[in-house]
Amino acid sequence: MLVTTDPRTAFSKDSGLIDTTPDEVRLLVDHAIAAMPALSDLETRAHLLDALAAATTARREELAATAEGETGLGRARLDGEVARAAFQFSLFAQAVREGSFIEAMIDHAADTPLGPGPDVRRMLLPLGPVAVFGSSNFPFAFSVLGGDTASAIAAGCPVIAKAHGSHLLTSALSFEVLQDAARAIGAPAGAFGIVFGRRAGIDLVRASAISAVGFTGSLGAANVLRAAIEERDDPIPFFGELSSINPLVISAGAARVRGEQIAQGLFTSFTGSAGQLCTKPGIAFVPTGVDGQAIVDSIVSLTIDAPAQVLLNDRISTSFTQISGRLRASGADEVARATATSEGFTGAPTVLEVAASELGFELAEECFGPMLVIARYESVDQVEAALWRVPKSLTTTIHIEEDERAIVEKLQAVMTATSGRVVFNGFPTGVRVTWAQQHGGPWPATNSQHTSVGVTAVRRFLRPVAWQNAPHWALPKVLRDGSSSIPRRIDGVLTAPSV
Repeated sequence: MLVTTDPRTAFSKDSGLIDTTPDEVRLLVDHAIAAMPALSDLETRAHLLDALAAATTARREELAATAEGETGLGRARLDGEVARAAFQFSLFAQAVREGSFIEAMIDHAADTPLGPGPDVRRMLLPLGPVAVFGSSNFPFAFSVLGGDTASAIAAGCPVIAKAHGSHLLTSALSFEVLQDAARAIGAPAGAFGIVFGRRAGIDLVRASAISAVGFTGSLGAANVLRAAIEERDDPIPFFGELSSINPLVISAGAARVRGEQIAQGLFTSFTGSAGQLCTKPGIAFVPTGVDGQAIVDSIVSLTIDAPAQVLLNDRISTSFTQISGRLRASGADEVARATATSEGFTGAPTVLEVAASELGFELAEECFGPMLVIARYESVDQVEAALWRVPKSLTTTIHIEEDERAIVEKLQAVMTATSGRVVFNGFPTGVRVTWAQQHGGPWPATNSQHTSVGVTAVRRFLRPVAWQNAPHWALPKVLRDGSSSIPRRIDGVLTAPSV
């Protein structure tokens, strides 16, 4: 039997769930293959995504309550996350109906400067069944009901989810929501599946019909799955969101004009959800001098007065203690720590300080939990050099004033080269789900050039296919001549839908 644990008390109990057997994994994969034809139709996908949004919203209270007992994240945060999951389904339904993401293109046969050219038509097709591994810190938005599931279904790919060990009951309930929505519209049962247990996760990625893996979690767990994928006869794409330090830079002007506001926002950002967010700012570059010291003093005061915070599981709690110890051993000075508590799995908000000139890889280790490293700098040159030294990230944030454009010009190249999203005068926690979003970055933030949030996340689960001189009846409907409900590029010209 698998156990579920309340991190607020560390109390564990039988979940009533058991490990999925290898035979059960194979059966789920077979069902997923059988569901592929039904998901080939765009309107079917859109209808299913709408149903998923409605089903998620209908069970919002039950979902949030279940997750609260397994994550300790708090009802307000979890209510908002369920709403985000429902919104993602709705947004992808809109994107499917709009249709531009399949990149339909038609080049009619014609004479060219290189001679007669054949008729060539191209679009993106679904890869096949996708394995989704959710994260501990987002039991909805990055788990069974999350963006990987939404984008895979939008692509036309059945999903088999691996239930996260930190929220087993939440995963099981979320899967019920998926099944209920599929049944409500007559979608095939194989559109969704779920497995429980670490061994089942390995069996899943080794299954020959699984075409891609979506993963959000630690580098260690990612490496285990990647090793299993490499054992396959046909290695498949592994789309992983892994580790991120998310540096934040405060200019001298910003420190002078709105230092107290920045300090409050930064404290809220690195302690929000107990610091267990992939976009949590882990390093803050603060200028030396009176204005910078005022920011540090304010953050120190807020930290000392803060209560200890609930962490998701014992592994994260242990890692939080170990990493803070390693950072201090590497030369970081502890300038503030909240009062710890022995109840449940908790972490005391902590602030360390180093000189930016001494900041290197060993002092830039991601710490999942409410910890911040403040790097004091004397010149922007020191910030630029340090940004090149620390691991690459999902985000880089900069706080500047209007008359400091030269700082942006100085740092623009390193910020865009080492992160996927550059945030101005704000904080990286909180990721808008939209068409333009990029939630990904260079290694070790992610191992791909794609986003895992927003509409273009669907590209991960699609592949291009071209038809040359195909008879009209052999073409997919969207590539046939005549009217179309989606935009297409015809003979190089982007054309609007005609029906």
